[in-house]
Amino acid sequence: MNRVYVCSCFGITEGQVKQHAADGRCTPRQIASACKAGTDCGSCVKRIQALLGRGDGCVTRGRLEPRQAVPQVAEAPEAPGTPAPLRRLAA
Repeated sequence: MNRVYVCSCFGITEGQVKQHAADGRCTPRQIASACKAGTDCGSCVKRIQALLGRGDGCVTRGRLEPRQAVPQVAEAPEAPGTPAPLRRLAA
């Protein structure tokens, strides 16, 4: 079997990264938490990103359930004579 190493610092292969992605770890940070890849010299992070891509194995923002609408809060009317910096803080 031909192993292609992604992270030479920790000996992590493409297959291992793909397996972690299949297990639900879909960001370089999640991969790093699982196997330390990308946490030493960092030269493999772009390769890990390329391997993760936007495949069907990971939940993407488009596949998440829609969020509930957040009600908009009406802004309070400005008090007359309030300096501009304080108006921004009040908002």
